[in-house]
Amino acid sequence: MVWLAVGGAAPLWTPQDINDRLLAAHNAERVRLGIPPLKWSERLARQSREWALQLTLIEGLEHSDTADYTDAIDGEEGENLWRGTRGYYTPEQMVNLWVDERKIFVNGPFPRNSTTGQWRDVGHYTQLVWRSTTEVGCAIAASAEDEVLVCRYLEGGNVIGEKPY
Repeated sequence: MVWLAVGGAAPLWTPQDINDRLLAAHNAERVRLGIPPLKWSERLARQSREWALQLTLIEGLEHSDTADYTDAIDGEEGENLWRGTRGYYTPEQMVNLWVDERKIFVNGPFPRNSTTGQWRDVGHYTQLVWRSTTEVGCAIAASAEDEVLVCRYLEGGNVIGEKPY
């Protein structure tokens, strides 16, 4: 986790503050839907931090490979990615951009979950609200221009034929 600061100023938030805010943003939507809240996982946060740092070195976003993590539970973890201009977004705004996908979400069996017909249009949201997901760990890393948020989930969602909740 990086300390977020403006210029040479002291950090605005501690890493624990950011973790708490990211978890609360996830759980606000889950509670709204009557889905049990997620618990924070330091293991998933560590994996997220490793991948977020890698993503700051490239343009764009790409998902990690669970083979990259010696402590990953192969095939059981999910991942959401976000990238935006450094210093413009709060942790809540980052997560809420995924939550905003609910505007075109349909709670049908995956992958038929979007009014657009494209599951990728709501895939972040479906992972965030997937009922059988119980843990999340996230990290934010920054390059000179961008911030990258990676959140990893156990158990992973977006399972073909299953409804998110």
